Amino acid sequence: MTLDNNKNYEACLKMKETTPARICVGRAGARYKTSTFLKFRADHAVAQDAVWSYVDESVIDGLGFLKVQTLVRDKEEYITRPDLGRRFSEETMKYIKDNCIKNPDVQIIAGDGLSSPAITVNLEDIYSIMIDGLKAKGYKIGTPIFVRYSRVATMDRISEALNAKVTIILIGERPGLATGESMSSYMAYEASILKPESQRTVISNIHKKGTPPVEAGAQIVHLVDVMMMEKKSGVELKI
Repeated sequence: MTLDNNKNYEACLKMKETTPARICVGRAGARYKTSTFLKFRADHAVAQDAVWSYVDESVIDGLGFLKVQTLVRDKEEYITRPDLGRRFSEETMKYIKDNCIKNPDVQIIAGDGLSSPAITVNLEDIYSIMIDGLKAKGYKIGTPIFVRYSRVATMDRISEALNAKVTIILIGERPGLATGESMSSYMAYEASILKPESQRTVISNIHKKGTPPVEAGAQIVHLVDVMMMEKKSGVELKI
């Protein structure tokens, strides 16, 4: 803690234990102190790296994911053309249909999104818990798919192509200054491009200092149960 002349040192420490926010850091005139400013710049660099880096595909290959790419050609285009990150070419859609299990109860997708490290760091733990839980409940699990340059809505096109009951996409979140490794899980019952964004049920902030991936995996399995029973998701699903 770098706050000078604080009135209650113990209270400040207690508050700092509950949040990654920059509190009790003090100031030099109207500005941050040097140590705080340098930490801010370092965290900002981590966030930028998360967006511009790539998923370690040895993780993807080790888990047996089928790999595809959206219409986006590179990172620059991914940032400037989010519409292309929601769609696939006709050839890619055919490849998915020809090489994936049809009519699954649960279709799992991983997408790099806006934080590639989120997938590299969290996917293995969350995926193993999900697979164990879903198999134990007797669900038919589809071929896992990794989407490069992915936006959330890619799940809708894959769901339609494979006629999946519940579709789940695990995707890197837009990084902040607290972490560059946060992942979200978007889930939908009979996901479709014709349905609104409100069709999706979301678990966010999945990382070691947020919702741990193992815990999130167990929550996802429970939500799949509820969706299959209620035959709905998103705002229509009352939990």
